[in-house]
Amino acid sequence: QVQLVESGGGLVQAGGSLRLSCTASGRTLRSYAMGWFRQAPGKEREFVAAISWSGDRINYADSVKGRFTVSRDNAKNTVYLQMNSLKAEDTAVYYCAASLIATMPSAAPLRYDYWGQGTQVTVSS
Repeated sequence: QVQLVESGGGLVQAGGSLRLSCTASGRTLRSYAMGWFRQAPGKEREFVAAISWSGDRINYADSVKGRFTVSRDNAKNTVYLQMNSLKAEDTAVYYCAASLIATMPSAAPLRYDYWGQGTQVTVSS
């Protein structure tokens, strides 16, 4: 069992930046691929980015490519999502998730075994 806690969300103006963190407890994150997803009001949860356990494979949604960067520090049991050039349409609750398929940075929510509670990101235009 692994517990995930997201932090770093908040209110930012369009064009600004935020860095989200996802810290795990209970087990080492080295055993998991990690993903970031988001859900806006009235919309389905959507994939944002994912990273394999070693960091050698990374996957991004087209909507965030070139603006967001996912990274991880296994020694700190933490995964990050650096978000730059934020847009109003990035407003959502952001969730991190852990997948036991450690080598596959999947975009499919069903591939993930554990989820955090989410952190709100609001981008004002």
